[in-house]
Amino acid sequence: MDTFQRSSRNPILSPNKDKEWQERAVFNPCVVKTLQQFHMLYRAESLERDYEGAHRSVSTIFYANSRDGIQFTNQKLFIKPENVWDRFGCEDPRVTFLNDKYYIFYTALSTYPFTAPGIRIGAVITKDFKTIEERHPVTPFNSKAMALFPEKIDGKMVAVLTVNTDTPPAKICLAFFEKEEEMWSESYWNKWYSELDTHVIPLLRHANDHIEVGAPPVKTEKGWLLIYSYIQNYFSPEKIFGVEAILLSLQRPAQVIGKIREPLLFPERDYELYGNVAGITFPSGALIEKEKLSLYYGAADTTCCLAVADLKKLLENLAHGDKKLTCLVSQCIGQGFKRYKHNPIIAPRPEFNWEAIATFNPAAVYEDGKFHIIYRAMSGDDTSVFGYASSRDGMHIDERLLHPIYVPRADFEKKLRPGNSGCEDPRITKFEDEFYMFYTAYDGYTPRVAYTSIKVDDFINKRWNWKYPRVITPPSIDDKDACLLPKKINGKFVIFHRLETAICVNFEENLDFGENNWLVHQDSLIKPRVKYWDNRKFGICAPPIETKFGWLMFFHRVSIPGDIYKVEAALLQLDNPEKVIAKTDAPLFEPEMDYEKTGLIANVVFPCGAVLHNNKIFIYYGGADRVVGVAKMNLTDILKRLGI
Repeated sequence: MDTFQRSSRNPILSPNKDKEWQERAVFNPCVVKTLQQFHMLYRAESLERDYEGAHRSVSTIFYANSRDGIQFTNQKLFIKPENVWDRFGCEDPRVTFLNDKYYIFYTALSTYPFTAPGIRIGAVITKDFKTIEERHPVTPFNSKAMALFPEKIDGKMVAVLTVNTDTPPAKICLAFFEKEEEMWSESYWNKWYSELDTHVIPLLRHANDHIEVGAPPVKTEKGWLLIYSYIQNYFSPEKIFGVEAILLSLQRPAQVIGKIREPLLFPERDYELYGNVAGITFPSGALIEKEKLSLYYGAADTTCCLAVADLKKLLENLAHGDKKLTCLVSQCIGQGFKRYKHNPIIAPRPEFNWEAIATFNPAAVYEDGKFHIIYRAMSGDDTSVFGYASSRDGMHIDERLLHPIYVPRADFEKKLRPGNSGCEDPRITKFEDEFYMFYTAYDGYTPRVAYTSIKVDDFINKRWNWKYPRVITPPSIDDKDACLLPKKINGKFVIFHRLETAICVNFEENLDFGENNWLVHQDSLIKPRVKYWDNRKFGICAPPIETKFGWLMFFHRVSIPGDIYKVEAALLQLDNPEKVIAKTDAPLFEPEMDYEKTGLIANVVFPCGAVLHNNKIFIYYGGADRVVGVAKMNLTDILKRLGI
């Protein structure tokens, strides 16, 4: 993305072998402007020297100023190692002007050789960059790159910081302070860290990537602009340093309201590709001047550089979620479902162990003006739980919770041996005043059908009072992909499920299953056709949708060779859903995109949720058993494919 234009004066600051402490490098600058003066703080590295019992380079923090924001002079040493908690180096300052003083946060090194517990945050307060008024150790845990918002929000001071930077996955988090002293209160931080996941802004797209706070947040008319470092393939020699940005709500900065998926800046120029550490563009400062955004960054851990972007254009790109979604859809093959252009809409968040590996196979329901999505999430030990997200338009995610809403509780879904286990592949049905959720309960040996329910009012208000689950299929029989029809037929509940390779339908007087009272085998509704492409297995996708022509049922078929999952549809008789009125004779949807072809299991599109809204079917699916996508199709077009 050609967003930033580099300054022709780059590098704007370079190491100087004639100046002590900054002979080897000057980089990662942060700039703040007051009146007509630009104040820069930057990290400086000396040549190797004997220092604190070792022969090595030492990092300190220097100050410089400027009238134009480009040519900085009057360089002087401002922060140097002086305390037990920063005795081995002071790195990467972030400076914010607030309450008529400058708050400077920096990385403080207390151990050598460097270890994660010894890499923390320190703080300095000054009113004039001449005298240090206060100096404090801040976090009692591994952290870097803390920066203060330039104004209070709802009466509180707010900071953004990177936590567990050296014990990945790193997490970008927010902290709110009632008073200044809390910023260096050990008791405050200990309590804050005990609730760490509630403070995270999830930004990691893959467990092999890395993130770090970049510049202090910048206020715009659209929201708080947060620019940060995103490093792809961090744990491999082929790591790629990029600069990315998000837009946060002005009143609720924990809420992401805009995001750009492509790097705004990445190493291209010689001074970024070659230096003490090759191939780095690291954002560390930003400010707005006359509708232009100036980004100050470190290049190759050697020099200070500047790039400028058109603020209006950047904000427009960030706010893509406000555009009409009809122009954000790319067509699938033939006359089938059309994918949302910004798929996947839900991906693993490596910051949270419970969904670090995969997020996929979502259920969906429309209620109270929202699309509610319950997705399967897999943790580092391959345990599956359910997460929650919602959308007003059915495609762009407006809310996503930080904690699972449903976890394994019963013995039949708890892990009995290493490997996959837990609660898998939910399907949700509204039945009177309750939502019934059927899912696959897996103990590591046999997948079985289980269900739970919750009052609609509790669900809408996020009171997760799920009833204790019941398992309804017998032990030692592979049965899964189940759902409940949203109304009784001839006074009976109708349950669809996949017994081994075929879709079955059962009619039950009640749902009071238990020991020796299992869902019994019935004749198959749809089963594999040996001579056709759908020759291996299939299962129901989402609960069937009622139309005036019949129950619209989506189902997946799997073919050999290739084990490719494809989606078709059938129409079932309204008063007798055992009877198939019509079926499509070719897929409506099949793997095409990289996120559907490559993942934990290749070549999979696996829907568990379908919603009819404004004569359009929104289908929610798992891509390659790793991410969630959404696609839509007009109901009338689906019925035409069925010959209606």
